[in-house]
Amino acid sequence: MAEFKFEIVEELLVLSTSENGWTKELNRVSFNGAEPKFDIRSWSPDHTKMGKGITLTNEEFKTLTDAFKGH
Repeated sequence: MAEFKFEIVEELLVLSTSENGWTKELNRVSFNGAEPKFDIRSWSPDHTKMGKGITLTNEEFKTLTDAFKGH
């Protein structure tokens, strides 16, 4: 099985912090060397472990932010 690699390229926003120190964050993350995507998920305090999350392309992120600008 191939090794899974990730790199947080840009830390954008901490949305919340749990009692155990994990943070829910918006970052730009590269998975397995691919182009970085916008990523929302929970991270351990040292960023070595991650929870389930969602990744968005630049276009998807723009669509989401444009929708919020209208409200």
